[in-house]
Amino acid sequence: MADPRTHDPGPDAAGERGEALAAAAREPLRVGRASVRIGTASWTDPTMTAPGVFYPDDASTAEERLVYYANQFPIVEVDATYYALPARRTGELWLERTPPDFTFDIKAHALMTGQPSEVKRLPKDLREELPAELLDKKRVYARDLPTEIEDEIWDRFLDGIAPLHSAGKLGAIFLQYPRWFFPTSESRDEIVKARERLRDVPMAVELRHASWFNEKNIERTIAFLEKYEIPFVMVDAPPGTKSSLPPMTVVTSPKLAVVRFHGRRTETWEATGIPVVERFRYLYDEGELGEWVPRIRDAADQVPEVHILMNNCYANYGTTNAREIAELLAADLPRVE
Repeated sequence: MADPRTHDPGPDAAGERGEALAAAAREPLRVGRASVRIGTASWTDPTMTAPGVFYPDDASTAEERLVYYANQFPIVEVDATYYALPARRTGELWLERTPPDFTFDIKAHALMTGQPSEVKRLPKDLREELPAELLDKKRVYARDLPTEIEDEIWDRFLDGIAPLHSAGKLGAIFLQYPRWFFPTSESRDEIVKARERLRDVPMAVELRHASWFNEKNIERTIAFLEKYEIPFVMVDAPPGTKSSLPPMTVVTSPKLAVVRFHGRRTETWEATGIPVVERFRYLYDEGELGEWVPRIRDAADQVPEVHILMNNCYANYGTTNAREIAELLAADLPRVE
């Protein structure tokens, strides 16, 4: 069994590894026919913004941190939009603070993927329009909402990201469906409906139940996503759970392939009542990252754009691994057939 300290050595040890490769992921890489952008799924986590972890001392405000981050990586995933609807002004600020070729991937709001949202996180005017029976609930699901409020959720989400989309800085909306979203006709209809609601905004789908890719369903799942040209989000995640998908190359769109790295901390992956950052507190080693090099190169031979996001965003674990996998991809490694 591997020494746990290998995968959770603390920010100092991880930082030394990352600093040695500081320039590795600053620009998109040309791999195969694709432009490969590598970054993290956060730039604002408190463990990441803590003094001496990733940001220099003079990057102490939200603006300064984004400016610094965007000088280190060409892409970032925004996860805050899962919890609260984005405001147009925020999108305008992100646009102003990043270089012209910087890319944002945006996670869909919880209510857009059948997951619950805390009532208090909804905009005040929408809370005031909720039916009386929902006002005292801590959380609500989209299925509980009046149609006009659900429609407004989607419209406001689109309005919030509009500045990025119109400026060409929006990569894709990530629709991450929950573990109870099974491979049924109703689920597939929900994905198609989401695609229609997003109009011309690109999207990608992450599925969190292994049955989508079991022997019975794998061909249908891939054929469905290919039919609608929806990118499937490939994942590296803890193995052996109900939500674990196999690590594999699955390219279902002619335009984009996406890989997200969640870490392999099995004991916290499906646990409840723990801080989100603890779920992803895992530093990959070189061998684990190297397993993905041939898969990513395979995907890069099929599409013009590949996004790689490190969601193991405890402290500097994600930034270090982003730089390390960039270094591995850039190396003249033999292709594994």
